[in-house]
Amino acid sequence: MMQATLLDHDDTAATGDTVGVPEQPVTADEWAAHLASATPGPQTAAMLGLLEREQLSTTGRIDALKAWERHVAWIQAQQVGLLADIEADALDATPNEIGWVDYDWNFACEDVACALKLSGNTAADRLAVATALEGRFPTTVSLLERGEICYLQAKAVAEVTGTLDPEAAARVEAMVAPKMPTQSVGQTRRALNRAVLKADPQGAERRHRRRREDRTIWHRAAEDGMATWTAFLPAPQAAQLDAAVDAHAATFTEDGRTLNQKRVDALYDLVVNRPTGTDTPAGGTTPGGRSAAMVQVTVSLDTLIGVDEEPGQLKGYGPVSATAAREVAFAPGTIWRRLITHPKTGLLVKTDPTTYHPTAETERHVIARDMTCTFPSCQMPAHRCDLDHIQPFDHENPTAGGATEPGNLMPLCRRHHLLKHRTRWQAERNPDTGEVTWTAPTGHTYTNPPHTPTHIT
Repeated sequence: MMQATLLDHDDTAATGDTVGVPEQPVTADEWAAHLASATPGPQTAAMLGLLEREQLSTTGRIDALKAWERHVAWIQAQQVGLLADIEADALDATPNEIGWVDYDWNFACEDVACALKLSGNTAADRLAVATALEGRFPTTVSLLERGEICYLQAKAVAEVTGTLDPEAAARVEAMVAPKMPTQSVGQTRRALNRAVLKADPQGAERRHRRRREDRTIWHRAAEDGMATWTAFLPAPQAAQLDAAVDAHAATFTEDGRTLNQKRVDALYDLVVNRPTGTDTPAGGTTPGGRSAAMVQVTVSLDTLIGVDEEPGQLKGYGPVSATAAREVAFAPGTIWRRLITHPKTGLLVKTDPTTYHPTAETERHVIARDMTCTFPSCQMPAHRCDLDHIQPFDHENPTAGGATEPGNLMPLCRRHHLLKHRTRWQAERNPDTGEVTWTAPTGHTYTNPPHTPTHIT
């Protein structure tokens, strides 16, 4: 049953509107229309519960959707302020206070990543965008807080102007902000790119040089044993890659593959198999032959011989089907290594000498057991990490504790290795379950579950 008693007092004060409404909304559709244009805030947010879905018409549902979206923008504006404050708190910390010696890093993104269950990169991006918005773009933040633009538009302002000095960035905002409330995200990005060229026409080459420093390759695991493989690189190189892939794909026979399928296969062939006769930038040709790349898959013996169909674990990507795991395991040139696991926990079982540097076998053991950095928000593959002693190694008396054995070792990427030893973050590993519990300087705790060959979460 709809209730219309929440606005018996002044409507303008409750909604935050500067004009108010001529009549009190009563029906769900009327409330939806009203809140779709009201300036969002704590009081209007309390009225969103009046938008009962089953009482809305199709028109009312569109208005309700707009009302919720405006309030999402208002909430995200509040988050922007908090994130900027968290980043500022981290930057204000003195090196001597937390033990930094030769690294000028702050670890605000670890707090944010763990608290919001984000990856480290995503948390760092959120912090960078928030800091830029709070420090350089007050008009954009105001539009976001009033629900007139969405967060992705505000994010675009921070990202597209990232290489500009503050004065040029302010000019770009002044050019673009008036039209942003009527634009889509794509339109805002295009308008920003045009405005950047107008605000700093002489700086195109300087901005390009800065962007070149960010070139990278990354991948993201997808469903059904697939993955997205991406490169961020200068446009001329991308064009050359496209041309090389197209040229190689054109040499394939007509066998039912689509053009896109051939292009993907051509890219793989050029990188991994390196066919002979491929032109190089220097004007020569490649020698050909399969590249010396190593792919590791961990799979149970029963799955390997076809007794069951439990998934395997592809290093760097995650779970893959039993069929895909067997394809890798039985590929020509495959090297097999046997790993012994506990029958109940699935944890690897092994004891190695107590020397400071782990043996190659111990290192392989820990890498296969944990698979990634054991910080909760980090997915750095274990083979790229340092092996850290959980209980410090006693150099004077190695038998006194801190043994170099799998139960006292865990992989940490360099950043989180430094975080553990040079800040007040603390880590404990449960030897029975393999869980690693981290305690932040704020007192919050976060648990990183184990990733084992036979118990994949």
